[in-house]
Formats: sequence, structure tokens, C-alpha cells
Amino acid sequence: MGKKGKKEKKGRGAEKTAAKMEKKVSKRSRKEEEDLEALIAHFQTLDAKKTQIVETPCSPPSPRLNASLSAHPEKDELILFGGEYFNGQKTFLYNELYIYNIRKDTWTKVEIPSPPPRRCAHQAVVVPQGGGQLWIFGGEFASPDGEQFYHYKDLWVLHLATKTWEQVRSPGGPSGRSGHRMVAWKRQLILFGGFHESTRDYIYYNDVYAFDLDTFTWSKLSPSGTGPTPRSGCQMSVTPQGSIVIYGGYSKQRVKKDVDKGTQHSDMFLLKSEEGREGRWVWTRINPSGTKPTPRSGFSVAMAPNSQTLLFGGVCDEEEEESLEGDFLNDLYFYDATKNRWFAGQLKGPKSEKRKRRRGTKAEPEGANEQECGEASAQAPLEVVREVVTEDGTVVTIKQMLTAPGPSKQPQSDEDDSPEEAGGPLVEPRPRSNAMLAVKHGRLYLYGGMFEAGDRQVTLSDFYCLDLHKMDQWIVLVEADPATQEWLEESDSEDSDAGEGAEGGEEDEEDEDSSEEDQEPQHPLVTPGEQFADYLPRTEQYWVRLARDDAGSEAKEKRVLKVAHAMAKAFFDDSA
Repeated sequence: MGKKGKKEKKGRGAEKTAAKMEKKVSKRSRKEEEDLEALIAHFQTLDAKKTQIVETPCSPPSPRLNASLSAHPEKDELILFGGEYFNGQKTFLYNELYIYNIRKDTWTKVEIPSPPPRRCAHQAVVVPQGGGQLWIFGGEFASPDGEQFYHYKDLWVLHLATKTWEQVRSPGGPSGRSGHRMVAWKRQLILFGGFHESTRDYIYYNDVYAFDLDTFTWSKLSPSGTGPTPRSGCQMSVTPQGSIVIYGGYSKQRVKKDVDKGTQHSDMFLLKSEEGREGRWVWTRINPSGTKPTPRSGFSVAMAPNSQTLLFGGVCDEEEEESLEGDFLNDLYFYDATKNRWFAGQLKGPKSEKRKRRRGTKAEPEGANEQECGEASAQAPLEVVREVVTEDGTVVTIKQMLTAPGPSKQPQSDEDDSPEEAGGPLVEPRPRSNAMLAVKHGRLYLYGGMFEAGDRQVTLSDFYCLDLHKMDQWIVLVEADPATQEWLEESDSEDSDAGEGAEGGEEDEEDEDSSEEDQEPQHPLVTPGEQFADYLPRTEQYWVRLARDDAGSEAKEKRVLKVAHAMAKAFFDDSA
């Protein structure tokens, strides 16, 4: 009795501390949010000028992360909404709505009157009611300098049949937040966790709310048992048995003034509704077997066939003394709730591979994949710029000038059929975090996301498809070159005209960049028929010098050598 009472008292103390912290954060952030509300209102005034639905065929959406990608419940379409983009100086938020037609491989921008305000890191859930509905809750808006944040607590529904937005106003819902997770469970939306951040403070949540899709009412759940600690960005999915799984996520806490420590969670919990007791839920911690994902944050989640949960990519932040390095990932994991088991997703490769597939090259879909995953037109850039991630997470850039390949002029060699010599012949998305995933007809679609290259944040707009039944190879639907992205350093703003702002001078800067890159020295060429085992010893010193310049004089020799070999291998593969 004594131990139990002490434990309960400790729990109530933690709740009081959390409540005080939330009140403190709320008070300090109120002024910030009032400032941003004026900016949001300005954007809404612009949106209010839209009085009719306009559908415009368009090119693929611009680079972004923390958007939502959802599969239409009735049509062969994907729905992309919101997101953010950072160009080094300015943060851009979106409330654009795009529709991707899977069979036609076409994008359409849909402008609908009175849309939700611009946001990112929201949650979107599709339900089949009324011809299909897309429900959106929360998310955040940031000031252009990325220093202030506004966290939404609004609930919206997009009626897919009529293409109309509706804001659903219902009291008693969650507080403003982003990074939360939300799923459809029976005829309810269940929401968990997230965080709220102001300039000086932040708070993470582990509360649970339910929204009734019939009565349009919120209720806060109070599950029994020990649940997850506060966190954002976790996996949340519904099992075939009707329970809800929570895995991983991220949180941070202040260890001393101006010093925060982040935690990448890897624990797993089951939230289950008690039979015969409506509104009563219970938490249970579970320990799955199998090959579990390595700890990470910023991973993406989708529901795979057979009610399995799919996890892709993310970033593993490693603290080394006073520096923080991110190891970006592009691996796949599946969680089978029926067996309570994790397993790694391994690509089998095509049954008959006539030519080598390279990362960053265009793969043309064939047969059913051509119809379902769309057709991608070939591109032939004269300059190839690649970001290579070594085993320790270091990102290096390879620049190579190539002539445009002819349709059938490249000779086939025996080495092309050797996976050992290829060192990874299959096309695959580059490592990234905060990408958008959706599954339709057993096919996984992946759009955008980001990775870091030194101090630069590279935001992606590439688009991939993977048949989850075959697990053979990724198909590239949209190829994007991160090197063409605008990136403004602090010095750029001083040199540019004051009237242009962060959006001005983009074309001129790209022209200047390209002229500078044209003067880059050529890397040691690969001689005809040369194997990598011969190429590396011949050119190793050159690549070591290049790697040392890139990594800095204080980098360890072992790391420099690893980077050098990765650069050499990437150049060799592209030249083969």
C-alpha cells in the first residue's frame, strides 16, 4: 500500500509540474503568437480573394518537408498539402493542395476558396465517409526568419467529393501543437503527443484525445497503465486487432541554461480500448522481437499491405563533444502487429537486369509499374552533382561533367552484371528525414524531405515508387538535383539589392554558381575496362587531398580516408 501510494503521489507531482510548465510556455509564447497572427491574417486575406475552385495542370511541387501525403480512399490519386522550405535565410510555409494522378503520372494544383492557413508538421488523416474526407489538425507556422513559431489547434476537413474546405469548431480539443500523430480508429480520430515551442521555452506532450466523426466532439482520454513519456514525431498506427501502436519519437529537455539534450526514443507501447467499457483505454508496454530499427528521429510512416506498419529513413543525431552530427538514413522497416515482430525491408532487385541501375539515374517503369507508378521522361544534364553519405554520416559532394548519353551508344561490359563490382546497382532514394509517404494499391510513394550537407539544409522534391508486394526496385518518378536549389548565405543578402529580399535574384545566383562550377578541376578519369580495385590505388592520394579539404584540417585521418574512398567510388560508379 505504501509503495503504491508513493508512486501515485509521484505521478500526480509530475502532472502538476507539466501543468506549470505548460502555463509558463503558454504565457511567454502568447506575445509571439500575437505577432504571427497578424502575418497569418494577412495570408488569409490573400486566400479570401479566391472565390472559385481552380484546377491547373502543373509540374511537380517545389521542394518541401513536413507536408502531408495521403492516398485518396476511392480514386487512384495522392493528395499533398502544406509543408515548409528553408533557403538559408528565409522560411517558406505552404497551404497549397496538389493532386497526383497515379495512372496518368500527372500533377494538378487545386485552389479552393477559404483553405486552412499555411502550415507544416500537421497531421492529415483520410476517411471514406461522404465520398472521402481529408481531416487536418494542428501544425505550425514560422516567421520568415524562423525564430518565432505559431502552433495551430484548429481542425479542418477537405470534402474530396465537392472539393470544399470546412473548419470544424469544437471545444475541448488539444492545445496548439505540431509533431503530433493522429490516426482513424473506427469512427473516431485519435491524437497523441506533439510539442509546443516558443523562442525561449518548449513543452512535449503525451496526452491522448479522441474526435468523434459522428457528433463532431472532442474528448480527452485518460488511459490507465504506464504510457509513453512526452514526445513528438513518433510512429502511430492501428493494428488488425483494433489497438493503437506507438513507437519511438523525439523529445528534449533542458539540462542547464541554454543547453538542451535530445532523446531519440525507441520504446514501444500499445493503447487498447477495454472491451465493454466505452471510453476506457489502457496503456501496455510491448517488446517486439525481430530486427528493430536503430534509434532515430524524423522518420516517416505509412500503412503497408497486410496491416503492417512501414517505417522509412530518418536521422540519427550523434553528439560528439560540442558538435552535433546527423547520420541520415534511407532504410525500410516493417512492423507486423500480429506477430509483434520487426523486420528489415530488403530489395530483391529485378529478375532480369539488362543494365546497371545507379543511384540518381532514371529508371523507366515497365509493365504494370509503368501504369501504376507513372512514366518519367528522361533527362540528360551535362553536369552531375551528387551528395554521398558515408557510414559515419558524413555528407560529401561529387561534381562531374558528362556528355549527354545516347539511347544505345554506351557499350555493355561484363562488370555491369556484377553486383559486387557495382557496389549497389539498384536505384534508391538518397538518405533523408521528414519525407512524405503514402501507400496506394500496395505501392509505396515517397516525396521530398531533407538532409544536411555541412551547414546547408538541402530540401528535396524527388518522387519515388516501390511495389511492396514485389520489393524489387525503386522507380524514379521525379528526379531532382539538389545542386540547383537556391541557398543564400548571410553574405548573399549584403551583396544583393535591398529591394529584392530573400526571393530575389535567384536566376542570377544560379548562373553565377554554374559559371563557377564550370571551372572546377576534372577528377582523375576512369580508363576503359578499368576495375575499381585498380582505379582506387592509382588515384587515392588525389581523393584524400579532396576529402581533407572538405572535412577540414582537424578531421581524423581514418575519417578522411573513409570519405575519400566514398568519393572515389561514387565518381567511379558514375563514370562506368
